[in-house]
Amino acid sequence: MENIHFLFVGLLGILAGFINVLAASGSIVVLPMLIFLGIEPNVANGTNRVAILVQNIIAVRNFRKQKLLSIRTNLPIIIAAFIGAGVGTLTVVQINKEDLNVIIGALLLIMFFLMILKPSLWIKSSGEEHLHKIQHKSQWVLFFLIGFYGGFIQAGVGIFLIAALVLGIKYQLLRAHAVKLLVMLAYTPLSLAIFILYDLIDWKIAIILSTGHAVGAYVASRYARYFNVKKLTILLMTIVLLSSLKLIGFFKFVSGFFK
Repeated sequence: MENIHFLFVGLLGILAGFINVLAASGSIVVLPMLIFLGIEPNVANGTNRVAILVQNIIAVRNFRKQKLLSIRTNLPIIIAAFIGAGVGTLTVVQINKEDLNVIIGALLLIMFFLMILKPSLWIKSSGEEHLHKIQHKSQWVLFFLIGFYGGFIQAGVGIFLIAALVLGIKYQLLRAHAVKLLVMLAYTPLSLAIFILYDLIDWKIAIILSTGHAVGAYVASRYARYFNVKKLTILLMTIVLLSSLKLIGFFKFVSGFFK
């Protein structure tokens, strides 16, 4: 990989840090871009986890200072997602490159349509909050499946976690965001360990990407009022749509159709 590519990865990390602070789901951009740089899909998937781990350690530490997290209360959620993530990661590392490209493209396309629906409009917090635990087996299965998705691809898992925490567990949005990060912090080391075991981490890229994440998150959180979140969201959606169509082979199909 040439130096210009490493520079691009650094800038990509900064953009992802921006997105994670201002609009969420930065991995939706990072994953396809790493693949387009020529990195194998599973290596890109694993390498992205290093930056996610660094980011979540910092975020959870800040939320704990604000007393928004209770590990004991959320332990059933963490356990369910942790087990699901382990199964999801063990599943994805067995999939070949061609099939994984199509799967990632299809999942990104689904995330694009979820973004169009603007889940933030229907995820609403109640004025009064009580700390609930998983009360039904169906909720346990739900968080297991979300954990599976997070272990499998990570990109966009935050949307599913927040929806489940607000609509299912009845958390207010701020606490749901904090618990989302706690859950991801809990399962990410397991997923990362599995990717390391299968030698699916590009450490040079991971370090550059993580540094970019940190810079982007810092700048966005410090100067958030100066940025247009709507324009950033439009940029994110455009990247997601084009990336997903590229990965599923849409453009190749269209060019072949008109030959």
